[in-house]
Amino acid sequence: MSRPIRGGQPEVPRQARIERKTRETEVLLQLNLDGSGAAKVETTIPFLNHMLEAWAKHGLMDLTVDARGDTEVDLHHTVEDVGICLGKAFKEAVGDKKGIVRFGVASVPMDEALVSASLDISGRPFLVFNVPLMRTRVANFDLDLLKDFFRAFAFNSEVTLHVNLHYGENLHHISEAVFKAAGRALAEATRLNPRIEGVLSTKGNL
Repeated sequence: MSRPIRGGQPEVPRQARIERKTRETEVLLQLNLDGSGAAKVETTIPFLNHMLEAWAKHGLMDLTVDARGDTEVDLHHTVEDVGICLGKAFKEAVGDKKGIVRFGVASVPMDEALVSASLDISGRPFLVFNVPLMRTRVANFDLDLLKDFFRAFAFNSEVTLHVNLHYGENLHHISEAVFKAAGRALAEATRLNPRIEGVLSTKGNL
């Protein structure tokens, strides 16, 4: 779908609604790329709620998530399926990619932690996640799941995403900086520039 630009905004809203129901989870997710950062998130996992709210606020995306899963077994299914749905919603909302800047880079300091995210809305899904949080937890949230979440997002949105922790000590600060950096990089990459005619690619498509 073509997304003509008027006054820096698309004439057709860049938004999507995704539903996913399995034996393990039920997820309803709505995304508006051209929002103000408003978020209404309920996943039954408070830490994930907080991270997604930070993502939306700093990515200037309106995000609604209602997710239920077998968290009494493990948090993995719910975390991954929310990532899948967010990726699918992003891919649908960004549409034909005409007029977008395509690349986005953001570095976010959070007290002693510094995290950068670099991405390309390329159509070629790939994740590099250099954030060593193996076998660590915040509350009952296993931080190994962050890589699973971002892998699910990257492969379902078909973006190339690199996330790098430069340094940091506090696990909450590191995790929150990861989500804020990703959100801000996505906001930059999806920005519409009226000087860009069609798709920003020498191949003519993405």
